[in-house]
Amino acid sequence: MAESQDVNTLKRRGRRRLVGAIALVLLAVIVLPWIFDPQPRHTPPVSVRIPGQDETPFTPKPVPKPPPPAEAAKPVPAPEPAPAKPEAAKPTPAPAPAAERARAEAALANAQFVVPVGAYADPAAVIGKLKAARLPYFTEPVATAKGTVMRVRAGPFASRDAAEKAHKQLKGLGFTPGSVAARS
Repeated sequence: MAESQDVNTLKRRGRRRLVGAIALVLLAVIVLPWIFDPQPRHTPPVSVRIPGQDETPFTPKPVPKPPPPAEAAKPVPAPEPAPAKPEAAKPTPAPAPAAERARAEAALANAQFVVPVGAYADPAAVIGKLKAARLPYFTEPVATAKGTVMRVRAGPFASRDAAEKAHKQLKGLGFTPGSVAARS
């Protein structure tokens, strides 16, 4: 009986060693190519299109305006409720959408538009050209890593059309102006 037990334990040990050896070989076959792969996996190329300076500038799509609100019906007076338990303070209601819309339109009506001309360490020549062309302008100092530069902007203009006209005039003077923007 002792010999049959020794044979069984030897068979078990042999099977365990065989399973362990197979596991190690599979692990080596799978992991080693990942470790020693000379080139990373290929990713599909990403295409980016950057427009040139001579192409038309970016023009956002206009947002469609919502239809005007219908005339509000007269509010029906509600019957007065009977005196009840005192209530906690109610939060103030949010302003009506019509009031918000009127405030936004008023802000847009007072908007001023500017055209960025550029940022220069010595803006004297640029300012001279703008004076000769009789374009309104203003300057703002801007701190950069290379020192302070002067940002020159044409404007302010009361309407976007006037700013667009000045933009075309700046191009005619040999500048590369930025897009028309609302003055902040």
